[in-house]
Amino acid sequence: MRVDGKHEGPRQSMSWLHTWTSLLLGWLLYAVFLTGTLSFFQNEITLWMKPELHQSVNTSSHHQQLEHALRYLSQKGQAAESWNIRLANERQPVIMLNIRQPGETRRRGGEIYLDADTGQEIKARETRGGGFLYRFHFELYGMPRIWGRWMVGIATLFMFVAIISGIITHKKIFKDFFTFRPAKGQRSWLDAHNATAVFALPFHIMITLSGLLLLMHLFMPWAMNTHYGNARNFYQILNEPVAQTPEQARLLAEQKQKQAVEQARGKREAGRREAEQAAPAPAPVPMMNLLLLSRQVQQDWGDNPIASVRVNKPNTADADVQFHATRTTTLLDRDSIPSLKFNAVTGQPIDEAKPVNSVSKAIYTLLTWLHMARGLDPVLRWLLFLSGVLGTMMVASGLILWGVKRTPEQQKLGYKPFGHRVVEVLNITAITGLPVACAAYFFANRIIPAQVVERSALEINTFFVVWFMCLLHAAIRPHRSAWLEQLALAAVMLLLIPVLNGLTGGQVLWMSLYHGQWMIASFDLVCMLLGLIFIYAYYKLKRYQGVTLKHKRQAKTRSVQEQAE
Repeated sequence: MRVDGKHEGPRQSMSWLHTWTSLLLGWLLYAVFLTGTLSFFQNEITLWMKPELHQSVNTSSHHQQLEHALRYLSQKGQAAESWNIRLANERQPVIMLNIRQPGETRRRGGEIYLDADTGQEIKARETRGGGFLYRFHFELYGMPRIWGRWMVGIATLFMFVAIISGIITHKKIFKDFFTFRPAKGQRSWLDAHNATAVFALPFHIMITLSGLLLLMHLFMPWAMNTHYGNARNFYQILNEPVAQTPEQARLLAEQKQKQAVEQARGKREAGRREAEQAAPAPAPVPMMNLLLLSRQVQQDWGDNPIASVRVNKPNTADADVQFHATRTTTLLDRDSIPSLKFNAVTGQPIDEAKPVNSVSKAIYTLLTWLHMARGLDPVLRWLLFLSGVLGTMMVASGLILWGVKRTPEQQKLGYKPFGHRVVEVLNITAITGLPVACAAYFFANRIIPAQVVERSALEINTFFVVWFMCLLHAAIRPHRSAWLEQLALAAVMLLLIPVLNGLTGGQVLWMSLYHGQWMIASFDLVCMLLGLIFIYAYYKLKRYQGVTLKHKRQAKTRSVQEQAE
């Protein structure tokens, strides 16, 4: 490129690339970063949004919990196809059961909760909880999932380009990390952008690269289609093949005939299953004492407690039981979480062949498990969360910096261009409107009666309605007033969340701290901390009056005169 008759250097070209790739999808990236950061603790968010579960304090041993679960399943799940038991832990204070009946497909939902100490069933309200934020993070909402994933994938690719071009652009990037000049307008925002970018730079590279790896089968499905043959990819879904030649027509006809044969086979199989279900059930076969078996497993694993138990075909001759441990031994192998499988009738171990772990598979497992925070201890999970907060701040400061850099130009023009105004409105809607919408989502969870049908959809609708109202507010109100009012609203709502928790059946903060229920207390404490941060931002913006272009020129003239003297 040429500017004023001169060729741009590589750093100037990268600066242009960094600016525009960051801006074009910056608002979507901010939403992805914010909801993705919250998703590191989606279990805690879901727990907070089910206050009925807060009463379970969890002081019993894993052996006692398994006893409670098996007692309940022996009464309510005799004819089930499988039992799934997830014992209480530091991130889940209740025992969670799932009973799959014959003929049912495996699906989420329908969980049964038991008090970890008493074994009594607890009825919890319907809510998507943290799962909504997690799904929104990479699928958005209200559109076909595949389109949402494509949009997030493209934004992630832009993010990766922005990170690499940003590294090339800033030749003093590590020196700038230790430099912060407050109250300097554009310079301060640039310093904040550099600091948040460099401090968590390894995280930013890891999270974008691993995000692309998680979506690689969507972007590049050819290897998977070659290996599995009949896999339908995105392009086949959008564009069904059309015959252009007689040979293609013959091949398409053969393919359709093959599909028809497979559908007929599926119908016959479904009829066979229905006949089997209608036939008299065989007499139940007693299983061995699974509690004794669990003691043996726990002795083998030592300080790695049992996390979950799965029983297939319980009370039949083909019954088997599989125990899974809590912690993984390495993040390089997705099969590294210890597990043992036994015949549930005889107690004989069942050996399962594990796939060979290649180098490429180990790298993929490491990056994707870090992205999803799977198998991590609390310290590393909090480190990823804080890095995500820095990433969110990096995107936000970059969006604001784009507008601050162009303020002198609009002052020279004497009016605000339409494009600049659009960026301002979208910045407010994303940076402050999204936290307000998240807070409204939590408020709706407690305000909507627990008995309402489809209440989870109402919670999600509240999220989007409030977010849209923030957009309208930012478009109607003056720029500075909109910032101040939405900052104040976010601060008030976040600070009131712990109060709302105590008033609507949840465990109050001091009691959750007393009982060591950190999965509940941490949610309230983080909301309070975020509320204080928004108050501080409101205070700083309220005090900042800005510097007019005239004053800037006068200051520059005085500086030149002082240097001349």
